[in-house]
Amino acid sequence: MLKNPASKYTAFPPVGIADRQWPGRTITHAPVWMSTDLRDGNQALFEPMNAERKMRMFKTLCQVGFKEIEVAFPSASQTDFDFVRKLITGRHIPDDVTIEVLAPAREALIRRTFEALKGARRAIVHIYNATSKPFREIVFGMSKAEVVDMAVSAVKLVKQLCTENPETEWVLEYSPENFTATELDFALEVCNAVTEAWGATPDNKIILNLPTTVEMATPNIYADQIEWMHRHLAHRDSIIVSLHPHNDRGTAVAAAELALMAGADRVEGCLFGSGERTGNVDLVTLALNLYTQGVSPNLDFSDINAVARHFEYCTQMPIHPRHPYVGDLVFTAFSGSHQDAIKKGFSAQEADALWNLPYLPIDPADLGRSYDSVIRINSQSGKGGVAYLLETEYGVVMPRRLQVEFSGEVQRYTDKHGGEMEATDIWALFAQTYLDTGNSVSYVEHHLFEDGQAQGIHLTVSMSGETHVLSGEGNGPIDAAVHALRKLGIVLQVRSYEERSMGKGGDAKACAFMEVTQTGNERECYGVGMDANIVTASIKALMSGVNRLSVNGATVRAA
Repeated sequence: MLKNPASKYTAFPPVGIADRQWPGRTITHAPVWMSTDLRDGNQALFEPMNAERKMRMFKTLCQVGFKEIEVAFPSASQTDFDFVRKLITGRHIPDDVTIEVLAPAREALIRRTFEALKGARRAIVHIYNATSKPFREIVFGMSKAEVVDMAVSAVKLVKQLCTENPETEWVLEYSPENFTATELDFALEVCNAVTEAWGATPDNKIILNLPTTVEMATPNIYADQIEWMHRHLAHRDSIIVSLHPHNDRGTAVAAAELALMAGADRVEGCLFGSGERTGNVDLVTLALNLYTQGVSPNLDFSDINAVARHFEYCTQMPIHPRHPYVGDLVFTAFSGSHQDAIKKGFSAQEADALWNLPYLPIDPADLGRSYDSVIRINSQSGKGGVAYLLETEYGVVMPRRLQVEFSGEVQRYTDKHGGEMEATDIWALFAQTYLDTGNSVSYVEHHLFEDGQAQGIHLTVSMSGETHVLSGEGNGPIDAAVHALRKLGIVLQVRSYEERSMGKGGDAKACAFMEVTQTGNERECYGVGMDANIVTASIKALMSGVNRLSVNGATVRAA
C-alpha cells in the first residue's frame, strides 16, 4: 500500500462537451513543429550546454528540419543573451528558420529580450504569465482582473517595441502558464484579451500556446480542453493554437496526438522528451508515430543514430536503450519466437509493398539503422559472458553498443566452428576483429602541433605498401586526424568516443573506443585502439574503425 490513501487526491473534472468531435478524427498532416531543446531542454540539464554544445544542437535541429526553434531565455542569463547575439551577428540562422525566445510578462525583462533580438530577420517573442487559481491566490496574490491586465500590458509593450524595430519581422506568442489547471472560461478571457490587444488578423496571426505545464489528467481531458478553446476563441482564423505538453503522467505523446485531433496547429517539445521534471513531449516519437501512419512528418530522421549521438553529446545525457525508435535495443529481438517471426517477415516482405512485419512497426532502414540489429545477443547467446570475460580477464570494459556489435562476431564464430569459447579464444577474436586490422590502412606514427586555436597533426600511415604523411587540423587530435585522412579520400564521421584505463599504476594502458561511419554508408562500426598514450590509442582506434568499415563494405581508397 502507498503511504497515504488515494482519497488524498481527487479526479480532474471532465470538460462539458456533449458533441466532442476529436474522437472521430485522424491526423492527416504534420503540425508546425517548434523545438524547445535549447531553452526548456537546456535549463533542465545537470550541466547546461556551453556555447559550443549549444551551437551544435542548433545546427542539428536545423538539419533535422525544424523551422521554428526556441533558442534561449535571454533575459535570464548573460549566457543565453550572448548565444542569441552570436546566432544573429554570426549569421548562423538559415533563411527559412525562425528563432524564438521566452520572456515573462514583465517590462524590464521584455525590453532586455528585444535587445538580444536586435537585427534578427524574423523572430517569435514568447511571453507568459501564470493564470491558474493556485498561482493567482497562493503565489502572486492577484485577482483575475490583475492577471488579465498583466498579460495585456505585456502584449502592448511588445507591440510598441516591434514598431520601434521594423527591420525585424515579428511574431507574438502568448502562453497562459498552467493552462490545464486554469478555469476554461478564464483562460478564454485572457487569450481573447491578448488577441485583441495584439490586433491579430489572418495575415498577422498570434500564437496562443495552451500548455500542460503540469500534466494533471488523462490525455482525453486535454483534448477536450483544446477542442473547447478551438471552438470558443474569438478570431480563430487569426490564431495558431500551439501545444506544449509535459510528461508528468507519462502520456505527453498521447495528449499531443489527441489535442491535434481536437484542432491544434502546432506542437512544442524536445528531442527524445528532454525538459523539466519528466520532460516535454518527445518530438521524435510524435513525428515518427505520424510517419508509421502514412503521414509525412516533414522532419528528417533518416539517420536517427546521428541525431541521437549529437543529442547525447550536447546534453551529456544518455538515451534509454528501450526509447521508441532510437533506443539501441528497439530493433533487437531476444525472444526466440520473436526472432523467428521477424526473420520470416523479412523474407516475405516485398520491396514495393506496404510495410507489414511482425513486431516491427517501422522499417529500421528508414531511420538509417541496419537489419543486422535483429540478431541473437542475449546472455544465452554469449553477450553477457563475453563482456564479463573481457572485463575480468583482460580489463576491457566495452561500451554497450560495442557489446552488441562484438556479440555478433562471437555468434558468427560459434555458428561456424561450434563448441564453447574460452577467455583466450574470445580475446583472440577481439584482437583479430578490432586490433589487428591493418588490411587497408595502418598507423605508423603521428606528431601534434598547434596552429593558432586549431590542433594540428602530421599523421604517417601505411596503405597498400606505401607510406603516406598526411596533415590535418581540427578542434582536437581526433578531429585533426579525421581531416588528415580526407587526403586519402577517406571521409569519416565519428559518432561516439569513449576511453577506459586498462590496469593500474605505471603499467596501465589506455583503451579507446570509437564508433565511426563513412558518408554514403549506412553501417556504423567500432574501432578500438590500445596504447600507453591516450592520443595514440585514439588514433589507433580511428584506424581500426577505417579498416572495420572496409571489411563491412565501405570504400577505402587512395585519392
